[in-house]
Amino acid sequence: MSFVGDAIGDVFGGITGAKQAGKAAERAGATQAAAAQQGIEEQRRQFDKFVELMAPYVTAGQGALGGQQALIGLGGAEAQQQAIAGLEGSPQFQALTQQGEQAILQNAAATGGLRGGNVQAALAQFRPQVLSDLINQQYTRLGGLSTMGQDAATGQAAAGQTLGANVSGLLGQQGAATAGGQLARGNVARQSFGDLMQIAATVASAMGGGGGGGGAPMGGNFGGF
Repeated sequence: MSFVGDAIGDVFGGITGAKQAGKAAERAGATQAAAAQQGIEEQRRQFDKFVELMAPYVTAGQGALGGQQALIGLGGAEAQQQAIAGLEGSPQFQALTQQGEQAILQNAAATGGLRGGNVQAALAQFRPQVLSDLINQQYTRLGGLSTMGQDAATGQAAAGQTLGANVSGLLGQQGAATAGGQLARGNVARQSFGDLMQIAATVASAMGGGGGGGGAPMGGNFGGF
């Protein structure tokens, strides 16, 4: 009956080895899942940092777009009036008009036409023309800022799409790793149950065979086992 003991020992050895392999697979799955989670957290950290860096440009672009809309009247008559009044009262406008009017007067004085109608007409047209030019310049400058803000927002959107794709992939890896470890553990349980059934069958077969050959020999053999 030593073959029964050997068979049982082999089966128990297989169960032990399968359990060890199953635990190793489960640990490996957990390690892979943890690594994927770290990757997800790093991806999000990098995205948050990118958004933080781009925030001033996006904010500036939004403000510039609002300024453009106000200048051309898209924000309403009151907003347009305030925008133009702001330019008209700006130090830049005051400096330009002062210098320009002085130049007109100096030129008229040098040519003897200080009191002429042309000089008065030039002075009357000068300020509105300066203001119109300043409005156009301001709109162009704001356009540069709004374009910069748009580019920053586009970059954020692209980074967000990349983050979504990367996180989705890492979540898939995480799920696969966790599922793999759980499946490995389930396979060990199923295999162990089958091995135990094999032990029971082996013992039952041995006891049945021993009973046919006489009680004493079977008892003596199991006593040695």
